[in-house]
Amino acid sequence: MVMSIIAFMILGSVLEGIPAIMLFGPLLFPIARSMGIHEVHYAMVVILAMGMGLFAPPFGVGYYCATAIGGVNPDEGMKPIVGYMLALFAGLVLVAAIPAISIGFLP
Repeated sequence: MVMSIIAFMILGSVLEGIPAIMLFGPLLFPIARSMGIHEVHYAMVVILAMGMGLFAPPFGVGYYCATAIGGVNPDEGMKPIVGYMLALFAGLVLVAAIPAISIGFLP
């Protein structure tokens, strides 16, 4: 699970979400299933990791789009985004560590 989080954070920072899932989903979802990870739980972790990668400052396309729209220099936006990234990472760790958050209400 940790390797998938790292991989999809990197993929999310350089690729858009749909191409990354279309390229690597068929490879990684069967591996996760064979390791006993529920598909819905794994999908939520993948989406959260890619969303975090989208705003990761060094390469994140979403981060640079947000600074361009806000008219902020990307170097100046690094400090305020740290708290946001920490909150995203905490949520990602919680969802990855506690499967009941994502699949608790499934029949």
